[in-house]
Amino acid sequence: MEPDFPAGALVAVLTAQPIDRMLDYRAPEGGCDIGALVEVPLGPRKVLGVVWGPGQGGFDPAKARSILRLHDVPPLRDEMRRFLEKVADYTLTPMFQMLRMTVRAPALEDAVRLGYPPALEDAVRLVYRATGAVPDRMTPAREKVLQVMRDFGGLSFTLGELAGAADVTPSVIKGLVKAGAISEEVAPKDLPFQRLNPAHPGKALTDEQTAAADALRTSVRSGQYGTTLLKGVTGSGKTEVYLEAVAETLRAGRQALVLLPEIALSGEFLRRVEERFGARPAEWHSGITMTERRRVWKMIGTGDAQVVVGARSALFLPFQDLGLIVVDEEHDGSYKQGDGVLYNARDMAVLRASLNAAQVVLASATPSLETWVNADTGKYARITLDARFGVAVMPDMRPIDMRAEKLPGGRWISPTLQGAILNRMKKGEQSLLFLNRRGFAPVTLCRACGQQVACDHCDARMVEHRFQNRLVCHQCGANRPVPDACPSCGVEGKMVPVGPGVERLEEEVKAVFPEARATVLSSDLFGTARALKDRIAEIAAGGADIIIGTQIVAKGHNFPKLTLVGVIDADLGLQGSDLRAAEKTFQLMRQVAGRAGRAEAPGVALLQTYQPEHPVLRAIMSGDDEGFWQAEADQRHAAGVPPFGRMAGVIISSPDLQAAFDVGNRLARNAGPLLQVGAEVYGPAPAPIARVRGRHRVRLLVKAAKGAALQAALAQWIAIPLPPDLRLTIDIDPQSFL
Repeated sequence: MEPDFPAGALVAVLTAQPIDRMLDYRAPEGGCDIGALVEVPLGPRKVLGVVWGPGQGGFDPAKARSILRLHDVPPLRDEMRRFLEKVADYTLTPMFQMLRMTVRAPALEDAVRLGYPPALEDAVRLVYRATGAVPDRMTPAREKVLQVMRDFGGLSFTLGELAGAADVTPSVIKGLVKAGAISEEVAPKDLPFQRLNPAHPGKALTDEQTAAADALRTSVRSGQYGTTLLKGVTGSGKTEVYLEAVAETLRAGRQALVLLPEIALSGEFLRRVEERFGARPAEWHSGITMTERRRVWKMIGTGDAQVVVGARSALFLPFQDLGLIVVDEEHDGSYKQGDGVLYNARDMAVLRASLNAAQVVLASATPSLETWVNADTGKYARITLDARFGVAVMPDMRPIDMRAEKLPGGRWISPTLQGAILNRMKKGEQSLLFLNRRGFAPVTLCRACGQQVACDHCDARMVEHRFQNRLVCHQCGANRPVPDACPSCGVEGKMVPVGPGVERLEEEVKAVFPEARATVLSSDLFGTARALKDRIAEIAAGGADIIIGTQIVAKGHNFPKLTLVGVIDADLGLQGSDLRAAEKTFQLMRQVAGRAGRAEAPGVALLQTYQPEHPVLRAIMSGDDEGFWQAEADQRHAAGVPPFGRMAGVIISSPDLQAAFDVGNRLARNAGPLLQVGAEVYGPAPAPIARVRGRHRVRLLVKAAKGAALQAALAQWIAIPLPPDLRLTIDIDPQSFL
């Protein structure tokens, strides 16, 4: 088959370097195809690039340099390149950054930079696998190595990866090889994944689940683009339903991608996929080894990875024939990328599927308002699961009016909630106390001068983490020891914590329930995601009486013995002026309450509140989901805000506050391009968190009608020279206004 470009032809190459245009090169001997990954000279360096099309010319042809080599990997397909272009246009991101999203995975850039053939292309390698044998002599270092291999479920490692993951020297691994506990093998590189069998018997489905699965199968068989909201109450078996859509995709010979908001905690989900299809899917997240990342990246491009379970970045993998994307817990805020390329994986999944003639399933018990409106207006199909699977029923939800509770100072568990917990302990059942605040206390105050301990680098209060005996800034990560003397006035013995975090709540639990086995689930208390996953598994097996957790406990975990959920501060999310405050509170309360009563014993959710008459809390208690979404949609529609209008956030940051305001004021005065499309500009004003890592932050907000050509206007508006130390970031469809 003839290449797209013969040898010597002028081709345009997009590099992963910060250059705002394509560069022209000559095709190498033997020619090259569009989408080929290549190594090209750039000045004295060699850099990675992708052939994007014919060269533009317009210069002396004799000066054109040649492509140095072609990488032996599948080219980026046409739909993949169009996806990158469209995401770049939508998010106003330079194309070189978009390319990095795709090619950084197999470390091709590093291989080119360091001047050796990429490991992706090596034919064989030495790999190390656990044999299951126990060495005669066990040391702490050897145990760390074997634990890493257990954690990764039988994956093979290179010597360097295994030593790094276990934090030991290579000699420890060599010793385990001699002891027979680890095998050292010469293995082919990048083996295909074991084939998944769609005919492998799955779980028996209820009539409601069967009807839902049939509808999704029909959509997949169409071979056309479509998006479906799969809305099901917590515990209704949404996963088993959309796995049937995955099975239909496999029957059609196409690939499927399942996105999860917390992939590092997905051991239970991967087990369910393996049970359904008889083999383990490919994984894509920060917790897998670089060897496995290279393998997954290449096998996806060749079609030898049929199903990928991944984090949001998996959207940018070079699938050969993507037929289905599932976005599980589609409402989850972690699908929004907060730095670099600012995109929402839920929305970009819909875009990618439309370019691939693929289906999208958006699964949630509490969908985002954007998705609910799209389903309500008929843009998306909708499937609803109203009943929990098996004998389980939805928990009974009740408020605890804190105005009527007699609560001592420094305590946060009401007498009513305390009695309910004691009742569960007598029955051998579990209780969950939910408080969406990490650490011991959100504020540390000096009683002598009244000063609150603030971060030196940010406009934020430092949070006490008593387990670590440190004060931590949750904005920039700065930390320091808890002081004995006030940093402001120097008086000793007057520093006091104000307000509760989950660590402080644990102290109260131990005092009130001294016989209880209590545990805290918070992401900052575990060194690795796998350690957190193991603890969750222990709890699910009955390893705790009282669980104290932040929002991480609301993310789909199944605790069969959990029958009581107590929300310590149901009013917390309703404070402030966040556009999505009501929506986020509704979702979080419903999700965390849904952890209760997922087995035979019925569940109860008790929400401590000082405003039980609040419309959001009334909606949560009544179970009138549709009424809540309709009311929220009506309010947003009247205000002309998303999803019925468009917004873009502009953040200007600089070490010099005045310089940031000068640029903001200049933009506000010269908003002609935005006014031409009917947009409004608000600001500049200090951001709610006005300083992060020593940089002052100034915000502007742009609001426009739904159909406005906002991106083009924004690009023209911000095309002004900026001081070298000033950064300007645009966030299309902002999820946070901090």
